[in-house]
Formats: sequence, structure tokens, C-alpha cells
Amino acid sequence: MTPRFSVWGIPGIPEITPNDDLVSLIAAAINAQSAADPALALQSGDILVVTSKIISKAEGMQVPAAEREQAITADTVRVVAERVHPGGTFRIVETRQGLVMAAAGIDMSNVPEGLALRLPADPDASARALCAGLRETLGVDIGIIITDTIGRAWRIGQTDMAIGAAGVQLTDDLRGGNDANGRPLHVTQAVIADEIAGAADLVKGKTNGIPVAVVRGLGRFVLGLDAPGARTLTRTGDDDMFRFGSAEAYRLGYEAALAEVKTKNKQRQD
Repeated sequence: MTPRFSVWGIPGIPEITPNDDLVSLIAAAINAQSAADPALALQSGDILVVTSKIISKAEGMQVPAAEREQAITADTVRVVAERVHPGGTFRIVETRQGLVMAAAGIDMSNVPEGLALRLPADPDASARALCAGLRETLGVDIGIIITDTIGRAWRIGQTDMAIGAAGVQLTDDLRGGNDANGRPLHVTQAVIADEIAGAADLVKGKTNGIPVAVVRGLGRFVLGLDAPGARTLTRTGDDDMFRFGSAEAYRLGYEAALAEVKTKNKQRQD
């Protein structure tokens, strides 16, 4: 059988406001779409890819645009790198959700004028609630991936990645197996959740007004609701080879060397 999967967007989801019932709104849009085309009725094994913005809007994560910088600071665990430019200071930070993102993921695109939008407080919890609700409402075992847009070090542009997940296998660990030529694989661990997120963004996009997409044909990656969430994908601590930007690394190295010199000088004096 030829490997294949398909992706399509779900139109008809209205502008989301605080406390909206996303389960009902998404289910209604899916049912309306399948009424027009029965082949698009949701099936067990399908994966729904949901833009984090509608999660944040429903959860009331809007803040006044004038308070965006304060919100970035509030959502920052540590500053990874920063650069001053004519409009202010650009910050790449680790967020309280464990993500490393520009401006803590807070932006003003696709939100009403005068507002900025923070990320969901707990994307994995939001994914589990949405997944459980849609499974019960629609009667099918699906997976949920919540996405946000991110830039990549050493690559121009942005792509979508998984910041929350429920009922989905996040990675395909090929370590210990062999490649097509029979050579052993030592490090290959495909991040399925991020690959699905990027594929789904091709039909959702930032200007189409379609915040939810369906991915069909990858049912082997749909699991129970107790599957690990997307936060487990975060590389932290000693595993993070790029924990600091160059300026921060230079400062820490300078401070460490200065402390060492002071210690040696004190030892000589004693």
C-alpha cells in the first residue's frame, strides 16, 4: 500500500470570545462540513490540529496591547537572548509553559484592535479537555494537537509546532533500528507532533480564517487520553545545548573568570 495522508481545513468556526464552548463550536462546524460532503465526517484515528489562538481567546488570555511588554515579562521564566532595535528590545525567552519563543508567544495578529493575546496557560490541559469533549460529542477516538508559530535558530521564517497535545503519539523513536541500508540508527527520533503541525498549517494559514484542520491517515499515532503531552518535548537543563544567547554566555563566562581571578588573588594574599 502506498503511504499517504490527507489534510483539510474546517471552515465555519466563528470569531471566538472569552468563555465560548469550543467543543460545541468545532463539533458544529465539523457536522456542517460533513453534511455537505459525507467523506469529511470525522473518523476514529483522525487528528485535529487547532491553532492556539482560539484556545487563548476562549480562555480569556487577551490583554490590552499597551500592556504587551508587561505581559511578556510576566510570562517569562528566563531571557534566552535579546537585541535592542529602534522600536524597543526584542526578547527570546523561556515561557512558563516551557517554550522558548520570541516575545513569550504574545502577539497581536488575528485579534481585535487594541488587544494582544497570551498563550494558553496550560496547552496540554486545554488539549485534553478539548479531546475528551469532542470524543464524547462526536463518538470517535481522535487526537488533538494545539499549535503555535515559532521561528527556528539558523533558519529564516516561521513554522507551526505543537505546544499542546492529547491522545497523540508525539514522537516516532527509531533509535535501535536500522536505516534502509541496514545501518543502525542511534539518534533519529522523528517529532511527529511538530511535523503534523507544520503540514496542517498549509491549509489553516494565518490569513484564511480557518483555525482547525483535520489530518487523516495517521491513525497509528492516535492513543488514549493518558498519553504524554507536548510539554515533554521540551529540551531543558543540561540537555539544552543552546540555553544561552551569545551575549549571555559571554557575560556568564566573564563573571566566572572574574570570580576565579578574585579567588586566586585572595589565596595569594592569605
